[in-house]
Formats: sequence, structure tokens, C-alpha cells
Amino acid sequence: MIVEILRQRKGSNKSYIERFTYERREENETVATMLANLNKMDDLKNAEGKSVEKIAYRQSCLQKKCGSCAMVINGSPRLACDAKLSEFSDRIVLEPLKKFPVIEDLVVDRTIMQENLKVMNLYLRDDAILSEKRNQYAYESARCLQCGLCLEVCPGYRAENGFTGMAGAMPAARILTQLDRKTLKEIAKEYQSHVYEGCGKSLSCQKVCPAGIRIEDMLVNANAIAVWKRRFKD
Repeated sequence: MIVEILRQRKGSNKSYIERFTYERREENETVATMLANLNKMDDLKNAEGKSVEKIAYRQSCLQKKCGSCAMVINGSPRLACDAKLSEFSDRIVLEPLKKFPVIEDLVVDRTIMQENLKVMNLYLRDDAILSEKRNQYAYESARCLQCGLCLEVCPGYRAENGFTGMAGAMPAARILTQLDRKTLKEIAKEYQSHVYEGCGKSLSCQKVCPAGIRIEDMLVNANAIAVWKRRFKD
């Protein structure tokens, strides 16, 4: 198959398409294993036979648990470890996520997501309030990988507009669920400003979430607590 990668060398602002040829080795081979196999070559050559630099990308668990291998694959934001080569015909196009600064090739700087969590003060100041129903919401929102795929498809997310997207909303939903009323006010205000006021409820994020989080349910619960000042009965 032909593999086209949008590349950008470290320290450069110029991007370019580089093509490679690749023969699938196993039935369940993924984009992540393909990239690893290409980089294992002592002398990596592109489709024109020219020796080139190794491909910069990130991967870790290869089990849809860490989110580090997020990229755009044939126009759709996905995890490389979850995209099987058998899904594609004879051509695959790999690009870095477009909502983040490119560091090199398929590696982007997602620091903004962590900075947004600091801005919203998303941490527990006291012991969490636990109950069966609250635990269900807390567990569901805690499955967020912080991969950034949701931001890639979000029509309202821009790094400069203060809206955190669901990458900030899901940790907020977890914290809000476990707070008592006395300590709720400050985080509720940040949630309204950085999540509620910016979200258009398109739910395009829910369609691409690799963890399969029920984002609509999480938003309904978090909005009820932070905006409408009511909590569903435990």
C-alpha cells in the first residue's frame, strides 16, 4: 500500500507530503505497528528510494488506554493503535492533529489541555463525596484519555478562545460530581465560563471518542450541578 505522511521537521514551519510503500504483514496490523515497522528499518527509504529521517510519532500502550498515538488518518481523527490497515484499500494518509502546534511530523504539542485544567482549578480540596450513582458518573468521565481527538472535530474549540472543549469538560464533570455544595461555587463558575458557554452541543466529540464515553450524559449531569444548581438524587 502507499502511505502518505504529512511531515514537518523539528524547528521548521514548512510541511510536505512524503510517500512510502508498505506491505501488510499480519491480518490485524494497525497504523501504529506499521509506523513502528517502518522506523525499524536500518535505512528508511521513501517511495522514490531516497533515504529519509525516521518518522516522528508517539505511541505507548497500544491498547487504547493512553491516547498518545492520536492523529488524523484518512481525514478522520483516530488512535493509530485502533486503526487496522485492513480497513483501508491501497492508500493511507497520515497527518498530525490540526488543532495543536506541530512539534515534528505526527507529534503535536497538547500542553494547552493540561493548562486548561489548571485554569479551571480542577482538583479536590476535600474528601470526595461517594455514592453509587455519583461513582457511576465519576467513573465514566474518568475514562477520558486526554488524547485530543474530541477537540479536533469540535466546531467551537480554538486554543485562544477560552473554551476547553470536552478535554476540559470531562475532568470537570468528574470533580463536580464529587463535590459538596459548599465547595462547588468556584469550580461551577469556571465550568460555566470555560465549558457551558462555549459548547454548541454538536456532540461530534462523542462520535470520535476512542473510550466511548457517553459525553451527552456527562454534560447533562455537569450542567445540572454547575449551571442549574441542582444535583440528581443519589
